[in-house]
Amino acid sequence: MELRHLRYFVAVAEERHFSRAAARLHVAQPPLSQQIKQLEEELGTRLLERTTRRVDLTPAGELLLERAQALLADVEQLEHDVRLVGDGAAGVLRVGVVGSATYRMMPRIVSAAREQMPGLKMHVTAEKLTPQLTRELVENHIDLAILRPPVRSDDIELRHLEKDELLVALHSSHPLAARDTIDLANLADQPFVSFPQESAVGTIAVEAAHQAGFRPRVVQEATETSTLLSFVASGMGVALVPVTRGTFALEGVELRPLTQAPVVDLAIAWRKDNRSALIERFISLFDLKDHG
Repeated sequence: MELRHLRYFVAVAEERHFSRAAARLHVAQPPLSQQIKQLEEELGTRLLERTTRRVDLTPAGELLLERAQALLADVEQLEHDVRLVGDGAAGVLRVGVVGSATYRMMPRIVSAAREQMPGLKMHVTAEKLTPQLTRELVENHIDLAILRPPVRSDDIELRHLEKDELLVALHSSHPLAARDTIDLANLADQPFVSFPQESAVGTIAVEAAHQAGFRPRVVQEATETSTLLSFVASGMGVALVPVTRGTFALEGVELRPLTQAPVVDLAIAWRKDNRSALIERFISLFDLKDHG
């Protein structure tokens, strides 16, 4: 029994008429009748009761119609899914994301993925630092990472996405919160809550402070942006963060731009030996306008 036979039979059974079924299938009526006859001979039973005006189904035909409709629907879905996977529009991607990209870029990318890659399932782990994301890429625990360069591995390929300026996060009651912009040197005597110094943002923040003439007094470290800003909200200290104003709101926290603000890069990373159609398609989402 071939799929072609089933498609022909379903058309006749649903139309209850050979001529209409032939027109629907874009075939001539005599070959269609011959195909149905071959199907009946193969199954060893009559499927249709033919009259001059219409076609009726035998009990065997009723059963075959029900099962064939379900089978053809499954085949059609299979064909659709295979095409999606072949085009890189379906599959499973494990994505790791630095915390500062979670609030602004990821919502737009996820929205674009839902529209452009309807069969994609994403497993996202967020609020991680670049060294950890690099290890997870190399060890094949994730497929892609949105991170802050530099990346210290020759096995990883990068594509630059954008540059972000560091802002200072202060408690709302802090005297400097009344200013529109803040000079980094004005923070010399402030307690800092910071990303770990081995992280990209932590390293850049410390270097910027040194250039401003002081060594930051770090009283607490945190790997997650949300935790860092929670420390600021508690009044524990100030922080330098690559979070754009308007994308993160936390009671008690104010974000202010810095004069001559340090800049941090944002990039998408993947293993050089894992450039599949699915990864190619996902990376192309970052070419869409207004991704951030």
